[in-house]
Amino acid sequence: MSLLQDVAVGEPDPIRGPRLSGSTVKIVTGKVVRAIVTLAFVVLFNFVLFRMLPGDPIGMYTRGRNMDAEQIAALRAELNRPLWEQFIGYIRNPFDPGIDSVRFSRPVWEMIGERIWPTLLLLGTAIVLAAIIGIWIGIRSGWKPGSRFDKFSTGTTLTLYSMPEFWLGMMLLIVFSVGAFGIPGMFPVGGISTPGVDTGSPAGWLDVMWHMVLPCTTLTLIYLADYSLVMRASLIDERKQEYLALARAKGLRDLMVRKRHAVPNALLPTITLIFLSLGFVVTGAITVETVFSWPGLGLLTYEALRGPDIPLLQAIFLLFSIAVIGANLIAELLYVVIDPRVRQ
Repeated sequence: MSLLQDVAVGEPDPIRGPRLSGSTVKIVTGKVVRAIVTLAFVVLFNFVLFRMLPGDPIGMYTRGRNMDAEQIAALRAELNRPLWEQFIGYIRNPFDPGIDSVRFSRPVWEMIGERIWPTLLLLGTAIVLAAIIGIWIGIRSGWKPGSRFDKFSTGTTLTLYSMPEFWLGMMLLIVFSVGAFGIPGMFPVGGISTPGVDTGSPAGWLDVMWHMVLPCTTLTLIYLADYSLVMRASLIDERKQEYLALARAKGLRDLMVRKRHAVPNALLPTITLIFLSLGFVVTGAITVETVFSWPGLGLLTYEALRGPDIPLLQAIFLLFSIAVIGANLIAELLYVVIDPRVRQ
């Protein structure tokens, strides 16, 4: 019998390396199917929710516009179509580019496309900074729980986490933009760039970074506790494992035991948290972008809520939901890849 015939199903192939087992495929397929089912429910909920809101959308749409009675009657006839007809039209293309914003009289997906990049820039930078700093704090405090650093860092991060995003943003804005307590105003009050500056040039990039300091700092400080506390708890659990005692018995220094063995295993829950916390960060971005007038999806959501601009809100809600579902799916699939215990 050949070597390949001796290899059992799902066992590592001595020539080609580890193979994808049937159980792993089943786990991945199940997670993808659940994500698709969740997305289908979100689309249905998105359709029903915004048709239950009170108010007269036609009256709001025609407010201040020179429209005759026939045009208004046509709009009301379109709005009063049977729900099943509206649902079929919505299901066929939830991303219909022909849907216009009530308040801005522009296609909603065109407006969303213009606001995605500022939000991705702000959220991406804040998540990376919060994860790096939070993991570093969690490693230091979790390796020596009860130390001065542990007590100070845990108390500080929990205090920051308990602060509302908009309140912390306003405090930073007052102190470092307007100037207070003897500190001169150093940073811009709001916006993404200085008027007249070409954001496509190196000078424009620096200007955008300068405008991003305060809103990015606000989100980073708020979500430090998420990553530091999870990393701390994971590392404390890993310190009790027998394989660390074995590593020390082999003569490895304490620093190497932490770096090579404890930290990589303790990182697994934190890596997953980075993706799972996306929904909370998006929620925080709405208030932070509003405080700092950052022209992203968060500020656009606030402007749509003031209407309320139903078509725009419906599109933004769908986009946020897809982003959160996709991030959760990536987190679950990544956990299957990096943690063999899940596959077993």
